[in-house]
Amino acid sequence: MGKIFIVIGVVFIVIGLIWNLFGRLPGDFTFKKGSVTVYFPIMTSIIASIVLTLIFYIIGRIR
Repeated sequence: MGKIFIVIGVVFIVIGLIWNLFGRLPGDFTFKKGSVTVYFPIMTSIIASIVLTLIFYIIGRIR
């Protein structure tokens, strides 16, 4: 059980690092009004979804 938590933690760290590298793609919307900023990472979310789908598909095929 402990190994699963370590793997999940490493996966979250890698996702966070990748998110910082690709966080401002075209298609991500940012709205600024006064001191309020709202950020919608639509394109980044789509790419993350595609990558995770491929990873889970490959893992499923291996098992």
